[in-house]
Amino acid sequence: MIQVNMLEAKSDLSKLVKLLETKQEEVIYLARNGTAVVQMTLIPKKPANKRIGVAEGKFKVPDDFDKWDKEIEDMFGEEI
Repeated sequence: MIQVNMLEAKSDLSKLVKLLETKQEEVIYLARNGTAVVQMTLIPKKPANKRIGVAEGKFKVPDDFDKWDKEIEDMFGEEI
């Protein structure tokens, strides 16, 4: 934990954020007239949702799934 004044925070914001990102600091307090008024911390990362394969094993494609392909193809006059 470190405490910096507003002027230092304005001029060194990138450096302060880097200290948080690299885990050199957990919390940074910004002070006005020597009194801490703001606390800077990292925003916790949310785990990425796994979308691909989410229904794997929960659905079985029927063996006759494509039995109407030829009939539909003939109705529209185009190959699928």
